[in-house]
Amino acid sequence: MNILSILYKIKSLNELGLIKDETKNLNKKILKLSKQKNISYNLNGNKQKISKELLINELEQILQTKTIERTRYYLNRLIKSLEVQKEGKINDLNLNRWKEYNDILTDSLWLFDKRDTSGVHKADYWGNFIPQIPNQLLRRYTKRGEWVLDPFLGSGTTLIECKRLGRNGVGIELNKEVCKKAESTLHKENNPFKVTTKILTGNSARIDFKTELKNLKQKSFQFMIMHPPYWDIIKFSNQKDDLSNANSVSEFVNLFGKIAENMYPFLDKGRYCAVVIGDKYSTGEWIPLGFYVMQEMINRGFKLKSTIVKNFDQTTAKRNQKELWRYRALAGGFYIFKHEYIFLFKK
Repeated sequence: MNILSILYKIKSLNELGLIKDETKNLNKKILKLSKQKNISYNLNGNKQKISKELLINELEQILQTKTIERTRYYLNRLIKSLEVQKEGKINDLNLNRWKEYNDILTDSLWLFDKRDTSGVHKADYWGNFIPQIPNQLLRRYTKRGEWVLDPFLGSGTTLIECKRLGRNGVGIELNKEVCKKAESTLHKENNPFKVTTKILTGNSARIDFKTELKNLKQKSFQFMIMHPPYWDIIKFSNQKDDLSNANSVSEFVNLFGKIAENMYPFLDKGRYCAVVIGDKYSTGEWIPLGFYVMQEMINRGFKLKSTIVKNFDQTTAKRNQKELWRYRALAGGFYIFKHEYIFLFKK
């Protein structure tokens, strides 16, 4: 089915009734393609596709118009969305087809029923975050082939998503054993876009990014994502410079700030950095780690663009003691953590 030819033929008609009849016929043909999620078409000899649901919705809107002027307006808009790729400056999204991206979140409250466990993604590492977070951020703030830095690599979630989405990625991890495991896991993930993913063992506050980028024949990164420890809630190693071993909140924030400072020069101007972090409750006091870290990023030169609140799937230990924690909350006058933050910054 040559959708563009049909739409141009409909557009050339001079009577509203005829336009509606032909649009209705096209809509019926598309509805009969029940097994197809996307409709393929040719554009300058290249195969393209559009969501069947989106196409049907656009045709329905045309059928609901009352004047020939409005009908032609919607026809022209649909044709333009099929012919012209209008990309944003920092992503590959076609803004002429923005309705097609209904799975990309634009609200500041993110609710996920469960984590993505497809492929090599697993939930067997303490402190890893759900893959949907880097997936959402990479699609919004990077283009295919660009470079992403994750200075708190952990199990490798970000680099797995980089492979899947066609982004190059560099991950840094302090713990050698965790690095080895992440490397093994990452190796099992398919690499359909033939991108580069590199894991470095070391302290992100002292990594020589200039040299590492030179080795990769790059000058900078186009996106950074940080998922630091939530202070000492989980001890990730015995190393003194591990943020989870900080002796105080101020030491934790200072160590984090040194990492942000070391990264800052190697993020392109006008590009974005995300920080995923939660708060902590200790000795009867709520410690707002997220806001301390947010302020530290601002102090280091980043500009805050958004604050996202994401629902927090409790740890296995808390999930198995749900009633006990509810009793403790009622007795102790506090609320049980059910959220964490995603702070979005721009350089």
